[in-house]
Amino acid sequence: MRHTLPIAPQFYVTAPQPCPYLEGRMERKLFTALQGEHAQRLNDTLSKQGFRRSQNVLYRPSCSECSACLSARIRVADFVPSRTQRRIARRTAHLRRNATSPWATEDQFALFRRYLDARHADGGMADMDIFEFAAMIEETPIKSRVIEYSRPAEAGERGQPLAAVCLTDVFDDGLSMVYSFYDPDLIDLSLGTHVILDHIAIAREARLPYVYLGYWVPGSRKMGYKAGFSALEIYKGGRWQDLGDPAAHRAELHPLSMDPIAEQVARINLPEARPHRD
Repeated sequence: MRHTLPIAPQFYVTAPQPCPYLEGRMERKLFTALQGEHAQRLNDTLSKQGFRRSQNVLYRPSCSECSACLSARIRVADFVPSRTQRRIARRTAHLRRNATSPWATEDQFALFRRYLDARHADGGMADMDIFEFAAMIEETPIKSRVIEYSRPAEAGERGQPLAAVCLTDVFDDGLSMVYSFYDPDLIDLSLGTHVILDHIAIAREARLPYVYLGYWVPGSRKMGYKAGFSALEIYKGGRWQDLGDPAAHRAELHPLSMDPIAEQVARINLPEARPHRD
């Protein structure tokens, strides 16, 4: 008899630490290593089940009393920009996109530091040095790209200065925006929105059905902007579904909001590895 064996990674749980999205709460993550010859297939499969990548780790929130974090993605074929988003697209039409391999540069790091200092000076990444930044960009066992957005040089500048950068993973069904940052002095351009709109355009050109945005968190102002994109789906209750009315999703604490870790792991679908003969 010939059949296939599933890839069977080991799953672990992090110690609780302060939640970066909802004040006064503690977060915990379920995670597994992303490595070896099946890394791409494992990443593709688990990302469809609400997991995200950070370097060579795949993780998903698994808090003991909170299930607020919901993986979000845009259905490219059904996306229709709002009036505000169309205005942003016109304002940023002068930016130029450059897709490169995942290789960190000094210009990227300089922009990254300016972004953190202006927007997230007290965040968990605030102390990252250039070596840690390079690891974030370059330590990827799957198909990844760095998408740079440059602007025309002003008086006294050379070349085309960076306006925004996004580390992007390529899935079998879409693009995943792992981490993006932009020039804090160009706030009027709404660069965060521009980067998402451009990833929708890239996915459409490549005939990929989804753009993965990371987690949407009801009750978090930091993550609220994602609900402003049409055709948004969230992974909830073990399946992808339309976001619907954002107010219908709550971030309340409840001791039964999450199943035990063993049950969560048992329900994870894993990709098949290789043919096996009995």
